[in-house]
Amino acid sequence: MKIVLALGGNALGSTPSQQLELVKNSAKPIVDLIQEGNQIIIAHGNGPQVGMINLAMEASSKSYANTPEMPFPECGAMSQGYIGYHLQNAIREELLNRKIDKPVTTIITQVVVDEKDNAFNNPTKPIGQFYTEEEAKNLMETKNYKMIEDAGRGWRRVVPSPIPVDVVEKEIIKVLVEKEYVVITVGGGGIPVIKEGNNLKGVPAVIDKDFASEKVAEILDADYFVILTAVDRVSINFNKPNQKDLDKITVKEAEQYIEEGHFAPGSMLPKIKAAMKFAKSKKGRQAVIASLEKAEEALKGESGTLIIQ
Repeated sequence: MKIVLALGGNALGSTPSQQLELVKNSAKPIVDLIQEGNQIIIAHGNGPQVGMINLAMEASSKSYANTPEMPFPECGAMSQGYIGYHLQNAIREELLNRKIDKPVTTIITQVVVDEKDNAFNNPTKPIGQFYTEEEAKNLMETKNYKMIEDAGRGWRRVVPSPIPVDVVEKEIIKVLVEKEYVVITVGGGGIPVIKEGNNLKGVPAVIDKDFASEKVAEILDADYFVILTAVDRVSINFNKPNQKDLDKITVKEAEQYIEEGHFAPGSMLPKIKAAMKFAKSKKGRQAVIASLEKAEEALKGESGTLIIQ
């Protein structure tokens, strides 16, 4: 089967050293799926990483006169490169440990967005580190950042999160997938760009990795689109006495649960919407939301939440 995997933030780390360790564990269930004979295409988030890079470059430009400020799209490209570097090496090592000879590569991927997307007027995507309320207010005043309180964990900067329209490097990705390479693409949702004639202009935003991954799954005509997260199954009435885990839902049922407000906008809601979009895109396509550790079981119907048309 051809499977697009969208890795959640729990598969990566907040620092390069932490990430280097975490990706070794993340590689094992991915290689389990490859060993079963599946063709795997991987995407990942980059919220903490791109925020960290942006903050470091900003601080450096303040301290050292010769250090330029780094635009946000370039920070996104840097995050794609360093996450891909760690991830592809971890997967390569795990493949070789199992005597599987299969090339692994990362594509620095640009994703086209619409410059008229309403997201540019309403930033919602949290990035970077957590701040106290006092620190957040200072950043809003001095940097004109938009900051929000994020799930009781502190305050974070939010940036626009436009919907992906197309993947610039899609033909390259198709060729590599046809050659049965393990491809890592649309890292962090891809570098958001708008078209200006023949020019691609980067814009300061973070595309949701679940929507960008779904776009890749459609382009590649994948059999399954699998969104990997921290929970084994999607739930309604989450963290309440009447919590109910869902093993299979239709698009219509998912729409009803969204209307009832069961899924948080900053966490499960974009995953559900991306899964619904893939399930609706073509008859027979299926999406799964599951934990990384139980990805293989989820594809057998033993874990995860299956979303069908």
